[in-house]
Amino acid sequence: MSGRLPVEPIFDTSPHLFGDGLPSPVVYDASERALRQRTANFAAKRYVDMMFVSGLDRDTADRHFRPRAALVPGGLSGRPAGLNVQDALNAAVKEGRFSVRTDAADRRAVATWTDPAFGEPVTGQAVARAGYGGVVLGEAVAPRFDAVAVPRAAGTPEKAWPLGDAVETPAAPPAAMTAALDAFMVSSPGVYGVVVGSPERLLLERYSAFATPARATPSWSMTKAITATIIGRMIQEGWFHSIHDPAPAPLWRDPRGIHRLITLDHLVRMRSGLGFPIRHGDGSVSLGFENSAVYQDGTDAFEMAQRMIVATLPGSVFRYVNSGMNVLGSVIRSEIEKRGLPYHATVYGMLADRLGMRTYQHSADIAGNFIGSGAGFASARDYAKFGLLYVNDGVWNGERLLPPGWVDYATHATHNGTSYAACFRTNIDRRFPSLPVETAWAAGASDQRIFILRRHRLSVAVTNETDHPMDLVALDRMIAAAIEAFA
Repeated sequence: MSGRLPVEPIFDTSPHLFGDGLPSPVVYDASERALRQRTANFAAKRYVDMMFVSGLDRDTADRHFRPRAALVPGGLSGRPAGLNVQDALNAAVKEGRFSVRTDAADRRAVATWTDPAFGEPVTGQAVARAGYGGVVLGEAVAPRFDAVAVPRAAGTPEKAWPLGDAVETPAAPPAAMTAALDAFMVSSPGVYGVVVGSPERLLLERYSAFATPARATPSWSMTKAITATIIGRMIQEGWFHSIHDPAPAPLWRDPRGIHRLITLDHLVRMRSGLGFPIRHGDGSVSLGFENSAVYQDGTDAFEMAQRMIVATLPGSVFRYVNSGMNVLGSVIRSEIEKRGLPYHATVYGMLADRLGMRTYQHSADIAGNFIGSGAGFASARDYAKFGLLYVNDGVWNGERLLPPGWVDYATHATHNGTSYAACFRTNIDRRFPSLPVETAWAAGASDQRIFILRRHRLSVAVTNETDHPMDLVALDRMIAAAIEAFA
């Protein structure tokens, strides 16, 4: 004997099937400079979205733009916690120290925030690429992927809407419908358009002076419903057994990790528990839940989402975040690529192209991932088509695209304390008191909505400009009038 005792182990040395280890957690930098950087990045994205995705001219984009500062993500309560740089941003805009330069030839925007008292100017960039929406670059000058053209399905001009692109001029609506629509448009000046459709035809449409039937408009979190529906498509195609499968995210392979408790259902119902530590400028650390960083940071959104920590027991707490949807995005990409299929074309081919949503495009991040949580674009007509897929119980043109029972699952809240379902909002709390309790809708940050009125066989799409308030009382009355007029 050597007289030396064995070293006591301090970790499990048993071999594991995957053995990748746990993902290193992401830490949110809440210093003032980081917040200013995110603010500049988001302004650049807004301009490329407005001008080079939606196709607005510079003067209209200037009128529509509302300076919005990045906020420090809040805790379980949702309230932002920490430094607020909105006042500093407002002063910089007023004094001409915050500007956005656009380059139409390169479809690029560069936002610059100059503050002599703060040091070097902060500059954020974004570019638009066809099929990839507005891509946040941050301090980088180019995406980290080759934005090649994505093949899309051809249109069908010979077929009548909604299965095709041919739209007959709708008959004049009843006077009560016209009055309700007029009142809504006057009181909601940011609205691009309103479309009411049935499975048979387009019943009504109205556009503002800055919109057209073909104009792609922002959706923000309406994209969550698109992402969840792609998961439904994968279940229908046999790629997953059920929505209650553990989420097979690429960075969650180690069986020892608590992330393995998170299911696809937890992700679409905002009950994943994903959060992150926030490092403040004074050195203190708090716990927060990601809300807008995915639209403000020039980073790999899928990696960032998978590196969130599990802050609450999966399934136990509803907390609306973007990170869970971008974990789903990573799952979608992984499942496509493991089958040897082209990622971007397959995403479009599984849903948008099947519905003839020719104007629809996802926004990509700097790594080329289609952001799962928001920032997709489409015309009001195409958004209404998406709603009609749900009105039709997941069947399109005679083909079942979604599993039996999926529409009931996705549009019904199943937990106490929230009216949120599976990436759709529901009317169980009577948010819209004039509408039936079973009404559901996809919702975006600036009140973009796709209403699903299954009993009445109607889909209503309402598109709106970012950061422009909408008169929700008038919207309630307008949708009620549509039911009265067309159901």
